[in-house]
Amino acid sequence: MSAITRPPSDSRLRRSPDIGQAPVGSDAEIRLAEIWESLPGWKGWLSTVDHKVIGLRYIVTAFVFLLIGGMEALIMRLQLAGPNLTLLTPEQYNQLFTMHGVTMIFLYALPILSGFSNYLWPLMLGSRDMTFPRLNALSYWIFLFAGIFMYASFPLGQAPNAGWFNYVPYSGPIYNTGPNIDVFALGMVLLGVSTTVGSVNFVVTLFKMRAPGMTINRVPILVWGTLTASVANLLVIPSVSLAFFLLWLDRQVGTHFFDVANGGKPLLWQHLFWIFGHPWVYAIVLPAMGIVSDALPTFCRRPLVGYAWVALATMATMLVGFEVWIHHMFATGLPAVALSIFGAASFVISIPSAVAVFAWIATIWLGTPVFKTPFLFFAGFVILFVIGGLSGVMTAAVPLDWQLNETYFIVAHLHYVLLGINVFPVVGGIYYWFPKFTGRMMDEKIGKWSFWVMFIGFNAGFFPMHLAGLLGMPRRIYTYSSRMGWDTVNLITSIGSFVFAIGVLIFLVNVAVSLRRGTRAGSNPWDAATLEWSVPSPPPAYNFAVIPHIASRHPLWEDRLNEGEGTGQSSLEKGYLLMEGRETIGTSPIDATPEIILKMPGDSATPFFVGLFLSLAFAGMLLHWWSFTGLMILSCIIALMVWMWPEKALAQRSPTDSSREAHV
Repeated sequence: MSAITRPPSDSRLRRSPDIGQAPVGSDAEIRLAEIWESLPGWKGWLSTVDHKVIGLRYIVTAFVFLLIGGMEALIMRLQLAGPNLTLLTPEQYNQLFTMHGVTMIFLYALPILSGFSNYLWPLMLGSRDMTFPRLNALSYWIFLFAGIFMYASFPLGQAPNAGWFNYVPYSGPIYNTGPNIDVFALGMVLLGVSTTVGSVNFVVTLFKMRAPGMTINRVPILVWGTLTASVANLLVIPSVSLAFFLLWLDRQVGTHFFDVANGGKPLLWQHLFWIFGHPWVYAIVLPAMGIVSDALPTFCRRPLVGYAWVALATMATMLVGFEVWIHHMFATGLPAVALSIFGAASFVISIPSAVAVFAWIATIWLGTPVFKTPFLFFAGFVILFVIGGLSGVMTAAVPLDWQLNETYFIVAHLHYVLLGINVFPVVGGIYYWFPKFTGRMMDEKIGKWSFWVMFIGFNAGFFPMHLAGLLGMPRRIYTYSSRMGWDTVNLITSIGSFVFAIGVLIFLVNVAVSLRRGTRAGSNPWDAATLEWSVPSPPPAYNFAVIPHIASRHPLWEDRLNEGEGTGQSSLEKGYLLMEGRETIGTSPIDATPEIILKMPGDSATPFFVGLFLSLAFAGMLLHWWSFTGLMILSCIIALMVWMWPEKALAQRSPTDSSREAHV
């Protein structure tokens, strides 16, 4: 991306009283569409850097992975529906179990939230795109190729098989000799690249690309949640990437980082993995909580209660989340002092979560709820959040954790936290923003059916797991004897899982029907308060014909809330007009004062090829094709050089402009 510095008084950074009020099809909007729209056909599909297209790709791809992971879970539940069943062999069960966890935690939970944030952030922040559009495209392509990479071995019976936590020494070269773990290790390093570049993009976008006047205390809670998750990812992804790379070296090069017989430390794996793993839990929860915090008030007809407290609680949750990774290691024989410190931190982390819960409840209580389908999913999420949080607080007590560790009680807690607290806000968010995505409303009657079937099925499927754990059923067993007393709870769990799957199927039917026959939606069918509802549905390629000026936290509700007084009202139809190429406004990090005109890059296929060549290099490492690996790395470097090559349009600018150009 290149940036052209301009003082606020520059003639190109001017207020436009006309463009925002001009009818659709005006010369200005036609000009902007020509500048920002991607090419038609496969070339445009391959080279687009439009954040909205990338966001929808993330959402669709991640949801496909959710369906794959769900089918894996249903097969396992058939195996466990009764005692002594033989639908799966132990090795098949291990591979299904591992790929289910990998899929749901790494290929679905965070990527789908990245999809929401990619699509919504520039619209919520009053910008025309993310800061680094090509980097944004690269993050998606690498995510897609990493998922394909990890699943490529699945049909061959060589999929990862040591659990999604991949504990050594079982995943080491002595006890696991096939390529299964190498696929997982290299795939996770590749996926870490995608997550890292995506996180950088979110962090810089927040601090550089907000609309003028959108001070840091006016951004939506979804932005706070994604920002917090992104900062955490930048700190913890290197830890897990290092762990997987060291494991790959142990397996392929002959190092001994985790080999006890040669001075290695198996416990080092758990430290490196859970230093990443516990903040990751909050990284896939906090943006989902942000979805609820921003969308729930729309159906309560009032602003979120305690905005500042919820924003602070979001950051506090992640901050304390870095202090609780040993929560997962209470049974590993660590010193009592460490157990007491991390046990206390595990209790403390419930406080900021409770702040958010009370804020949601107060918003519903003090508002006038409208019981639309999104509201049902958000209210259901609050219930599941409380249940999952309570079971988490229980396992924070070290003596109780020793009893519950490695039982199905932990499986129940994990699914309430990762599935219930993620899937319900995501599905509710799709119902809520579907009009913005597509320009059509989803069917309300089918939507309510999907909620109730999903909610009943979820609780029937996962709540009995608590009882199975209290009855002593261990995790990761593929069969059991009828004399253990687990028959009934497992049968109920299996039935509930299929009921939940039927609810998801009803939701998918609603999506398919609504895409073709849904009622046309206006720009703001829900009468929402945030900025993304001020543009047409679906939004044009350039988002905003003029960059708006923001004077309050709820720019579309200012009249009824009397916000913006003393600073002027938000100006959504009069703003900064930028039409000389792909341009948007850069603002100061805190006060969002206009500082710079940012020249945005055009569409390019180089992110696709960089992601492809990098993924093929990892495939070469897996297959020990070292010459091929070197060739792919060289190809990746060449693609990066093409990516970074200065654009001709910049070289042709006037001398007065070029003297103030800088490459970022």
